[in-house]
Amino acid sequence: MRAIVIGAGIGGLAAALALRRAGVEVTLVEQTPRYTEAGAGIQLAPNATRVLRRLGRLDAVAALSAPPGELSFRTWSDGSEICRYPLGREVEEAFGAPYLQVHRADLQQALAAGVPSRSVRLGTRVVGVDQDDRSATVTTADGERLAADLVVAADGIRSAARQWLFGADEAVFSATAAYRALLPATEVADLALPDTGIWLGPGRHFVHYRLRRGELLNVVAVFGTKAAQESWTARAEPEEPLRAFEGWEDRVVQVLARAGRMYRWGIYTRTPLARWHRGRVTLLGDSAHAMVPFQAQGAAQAILDAAVLGDCLTDAASDDVPEALDRYVRRRLADATGMQARSASAGEEFHLPDGPQARARNARMAAHAAEHRFWSASSAWGVDVLEDPAP
Repeated sequence: MRAIVIGAGIGGLAAALALRRAGVEVTLVEQTPRYTEAGAGIQLAPNATRVLRRLGRLDAVAALSAPPGELSFRTWSDGSEICRYPLGREVEEAFGAPYLQVHRADLQQALAAGVPSRSVRLGTRVVGVDQDDRSATVTTADGERLAADLVVAADGIRSAARQWLFGADEAVFSATAAYRALLPATEVADLALPDTGIWLGPGRHFVHYRLRRGELLNVVAVFGTKAAQESWTARAEPEEPLRAFEGWEDRVVQVLARAGRMYRWGIYTRTPLARWHRGRVTLLGDSAHAMVPFQAQGAAQAILDAAVLGDCLTDAASDDVPEALDRYVRRRLADATGMQARSASAGEEFHLPDGPQARARNARMAAHAAEHRFWSASSAWGVDVLEDPAP
């Protein structure tokens, strides 16, 4: 069995690892010439780290992460705590896998280290995919044609493969964007920040947590807006984040002030699909189900896709590929689409205006924390996509 995976992001690398574990010969093609430091923090809940353990990469990722400590939800104006939840040892003991916070580049490098370099084609842009009853073929920008038994398109939120498979379909702006920054944790050590903080306010929320063994603070300041570019490298105008979060509790303002120039990232999603594959070609990760990041599950869902894809192709013959891909989609589509919806709903809850609605939300959150050990997002953390597959 031979597979071509398009895209060496988190989903593509996880797919390459899972397919190799299933006995599939993999060629991973990526248009950029090298792995880069693009991106910032990623949170990996136990549903994802459980898969990383099976793929043999958990220790490598954990070595580069920061102990997550506790998650604290707070109000925007005075920083008073709404509720708090453990994210550290208690989560690992309850779910059998840790909660990790890691730089995207560190996660990418840890996954890439498990894929033999001979299987990776960097600097290779795919311009087309076609197939027949017996094989699938990708065409590169250089005119080369690479054939395999299946093609996995993990080519991200701006997926070209999605359009080749299902026609014109653009990414959808979520009406939110985020100012993002990384700064040395020592620069904010005097602020007594919670380990992981989510501050809720009208039309905005502010997130921070530590990366790289606690050396860096990852900052994400989300706000509603009519338009924003989907880019990891677009810079915010000087003072723009401070104006957007004017009047917020002083620690939030201080973090933004000390962060200096920040990146401005428009948050986009993809419309849910009724199917992810045609014949021998399938989507995976953001190309299939890009979501807003308000349940910290985007990367996790791509990793789960990879695990199920590998499971469905274990011991499959070439003639079985279309049916195996159909099983993969049946096992993953409903859960991933549901997580898209829950993430969008969480964003709406986070951004309620001051007044009765916000007070009712805060009361609901406090009541949940009083009755449950873990954050409401943890309903997905115990899922083991390999031991308890959906129909």
